[in-house]
Amino acid sequence: MNLFKGVKSFIVIMILLVTSYYSAKFANILMSGIDLSAKEAENIHTIGLLALLFLFGQLFIAGLSHDTINRETHERTIRFLVTRTSRTSILVGKFFGIWLFWISCITISFVLISIFARKIDLFIFSQTISLVTCQIAFTILLSVLIPKPGLTMFLGVVAGLTLPILGFWLVFTSNIWVKWAKFITPFYYLEREDFTFLVIFLLAGMMLFFANFVFNRREC
Repeated sequence: MNLFKGVKSFIVIMILLVTSYYSAKFANILMSGIDLSAKEAENIHTIGLLALLFLFGQLFIAGLSHDTINRETHERTIRFLVTRTSRTSILVGKFFGIWLFWISCITISFVLISIFARKIDLFIFSQTISLVTCQIAFTILLSVLIPKPGLTMFLGVVAGLTLPILGFWLVFTSNIWVKWAKFITPFYYLEREDFTFLVIFLLAGMMLFFANFVFNRREC
């Protein structure tokens, strides 16, 4: 798979691993300087990786995969693919290819963190997977809706920088006119300490369903 071979992918992997290593290694120092609850102190080793993915995960994913669909349509190679398989299979295959890359990166990062934490928190791991799944689905949807790869690169960067800020603002704002929008962002469900984060997988599925609907009705 190309995602495991590119220079940009290598850089992203190194950023994830270096962040995981140093945030876990110096977690105790960080904990001594901040007043944390028992739950927060228990999971302090993952804070660096989680902050990185919350703030820049969408940016990383868009940077690597913004043209996963529209590159095929822009270069007309999609015509050769659809003679061998369905468009739905192409889109699902693209999604799982990207998903497996990120699952591999996150799993390795959590294993690295576990060396210092001496455990793997499966709840936080699952929350992280749900966030990345939603971010991948959004990137694929963008690639289907926007036909030009260059434009999706630009919009991917803009979305990667603005969505985390917008998401956190919606979660904590008291503005009744926009507060309802927090229910369609993954950040609201990640902020809760229960299994409502599973809704994020539903949001990702809805985006993929809509992307597939548009993709199957678009001319090659």
